[in-house]
Amino acid sequence: MSQPNLLLVSTSKVHGSQYMEYLLPQVKRFFRGSREVLFIPYARPGGISYEEYTDLPRKAFAKIGLKVKGTHEYPDPVKAVERAEAIFTGGGNTFLLLKTLCEKGVLKPLQRAVAQGTRYMGSSAGSNIAGPSIGTSNDMPIVYPPRFEGLGWVPFNLNPHYLDPDPDSTHQGETRERRINEFHVHNTQPVIGLREGSWLRVEGRKLKLKGPHPALLFRRDQEPVELEPGDISFLLREHA
Repeated sequence: MSQPNLLLVSTSKVHGSQYMEYLLPQVKRFFRGSREVLFIPYARPGGISYEEYTDLPRKAFAKIGLKVKGTHEYPDPVKAVERAEAIFTGGGNTFLLLKTLCEKGVLKPLQRAVAQGTRYMGSSAGSNIAGPSIGTSNDMPIVYPPRFEGLGWVPFNLNPHYLDPDPDSTHQGETRERRINEFHVHNTQPVIGLREGSWLRVEGRKLKLKGPHPALLFRRDQEPVELEPGDISFLLREHA
C-alpha cells in the first residue's frame, strides 16, 4: 500500500487576495501530472450550492491548467472518488462535511483512495478530516455526523485558522489555546495550530511545514512549542 500524498492547508484565501491565489504555485506543483481534480464541496460554506462552490476552484485552477469537476456532477460519487486522478476537499463546516461524506458512502472510498496514493488536498474543513478526529475544529456542530473520527492519514489533529491571543483584547472568552488544552483533558493525540497562510506537505513518511508562519504544536500536559517552517517529520516517526 502507498503512503498518503497530502497538501493540508489552513485557508483557501488570505487577506487581500482572491480564492487560492496565494497558493496556486504550490497547487500546480502538488497536482503535477494530473489533468483534472475532483472537488468535494460537501462542507459548503454559508450554505451555497455545490455548483457555486465548485466554481471557485474551477476558476482558480484554470489559471494553472487544471480542470475541476465536483462530486455532485457525477451519477455515482463513490466511483468518482475511486477513479479520481487527484482530489481537493474545500473548507466550510467540518461537521457538515463529515456527515455528508458518510451519507453519500464516500468516506471509506476516500480513505482507501488516499491511502493508496491518490493526491489529496484539503483546505480548512478538508484538512480537519485528515487527522484522528475532528475534535479540534473551530466550527459549530450545526449537524450531527455519525462519527467524530477523522480519516487518520496523519497522527495528529489540526486546528486550521489558528489565532494567537490578542494581548490588548478585553474579551473574556476562551482562546484557541485554551480550547485545545480542554481537548487534551480527554484526548492524547498532538494538535497542530496552523496559522493563516501556512500549510503542511505530507509525502510518505516526510512531513514539512511550509508558508510564512510557524505553527504551534500542542501536546497533552506540555507547554505548546513553536514549529518553524521546515521538516517536522519527527511527528510521523513518533507515531509510526
